[in-house]
Amino acid sequence: MEYNDFTRVINEKERGLDLQAAFPALMRKVYGWMALALVITGLTSYMVASSPSLLYTIYGNQVVFWVMALAELGIVIYVSARINRISLTTGTVWFIIYSVLNGALMSYIFKVYTATSISTVFFITAGTFAAMAVVGTTTKKDLTRFGGIFFMALIGLLIAIVVNIFLMNTMLDMIISCVGVLIFVGLTAWDAQQIKQALLMAPDAGESAQKIALLGALNLYLDFINLFLYLLRIFGRGDN
Repeated sequence: MEYNDFTRVINEKERGLDLQAAFPALMRKVYGWMALALVITGLTSYMVASSPSLLYTIYGNQVVFWVMALAELGIVIYVSARINRISLTTGTVWFIIYSVLNGALMSYIFKVYTATSISTVFFITAGTFAAMAVVGTTTKKDLTRFGGIFFMALIGLLIAIVVNIFLMNTMLDMIISCVGVLIFVGLTAWDAQQIKQALLMAPDAGESAQKIALLGALNLYLDFINLFLYLLRIFGRGDN
């Protein structure tokens, strides 16, 4: 083996060791960013729900509502598509902005459901999410092939939601909620495994790996929020 090849092999092994050592810290960053986003969303949601004027501004004006909803979609698409081109700081700022917008749009739950049922469902969601995240991170079974299945099921779910907007069928709404729970339970495990694999394949433990962690936190955050909302539709008690 030539000296240059030998040096390259040694450097690759050192990078691998550095990444293995940094892996637990990177995983903590994934869940740390996700937890921060959930806190921001929760606080924003509660603050908006406590302000009749803000609630009216969002839900009394369709233009404002749809601009915020489309902005949310745009942020997810932008960050997901350009995570390798934008800086870690920029990505983090967009994640925070998304968390605020999502919190504002979720403020309605405090007017529809009791605080007790919201907190109860939150803890149910947290327990379910944690269990599936552990499964996805620790299982030896390759979940990659399930990604396509979950994606197709999600498309079907979205179509059913649109159809039921016109039908307003209570039974169909409950079926949609139950299917939604199953889909996002599965996606949580799938995303957790994908994040682990992506971090282990990162070239180093620097900014590129931290961007992977940030994008992973965004994906898990979306899984958690959707799981929470579907469970709330099933178990939430109305605030009459």
